[in-house]
Amino acid sequence: MRLPITPATTLLRELRDEVRRHYRAGRVIIAVDGRNGAGKTIFADALAEVFAEDGSAVFRASIDAFHRPRAERYALGRTSPEGLYRDSYDYSLFRRVLIEPFREGPQTSAATGFQLDAFDVARDAPVESRWVTAPDDAVLIVDGIFLNRPELRGLWDWSVWLDVPAEAAFARMAARTGGDPAPDAPSNIRSSRAHELYLQEADPQHAASAIVDNADPAHPVRVSRDIR
Repeated sequence: MRLPITPATTLLRELRDEVRRHYRAGRVIIAVDGRNGAGKTIFADALAEVFAEDGSAVFRASIDAFHRPRAERYALGRTSPEGLYRDSYDYSLFRRVLIEPFREGPQTSAATGFQLDAFDVARDAPVESRWVTAPDDAVLIVDGIFLNRPELRGLWDWSVWLDVPAEAAFARMAARTGGDPAPDAPSNIRSSRAHELYLQEADPQHAASAIVDNADPAHPVRVSRDIR
């Protein structure tokens, strides 16, 4: 089913067509990166829908389904920004059960299964393994924070950075969770400072294939690097 024509779907189709100019077939992996509250999940879901419009087999995953156990995530303390940035996710597991088998599928004589999720952060426990397969031509879209950190950049064929002011991002999170919308509120300092650490260490906007101003999700705008 084709989505209606809106400013958002028009931009998403332009991004899809850009990807397809470079990758017309085979397995393609796309990252949707941005700060907490940037609208990554909704954007990635919509991007998946526009890829499906052309008949592509599309799979969705989030880095949030690959958290490390609570004891490891908070090894540096529950309020540590560095702990949030460095210890939140099990990237080794993410590579092993999702990225690598998804990549390997077309090169093997038998279908290679992969997992779209591996850890339930609410239960602080692994999820039951659910292996899925894909055709040789397939798209995997992953959303999450910190996806353009140096050790992950080689995983993506293409990536988008969602650029959203801190005030808008924390207001969105507060609307979902009932928390404080102020970026400098004590409850938000860990997230704010971890994001700053990521920007300083990884420069994710420079690494991204495209930058999108997502301050207004109904009217996202592609942003040139020289004016951001």
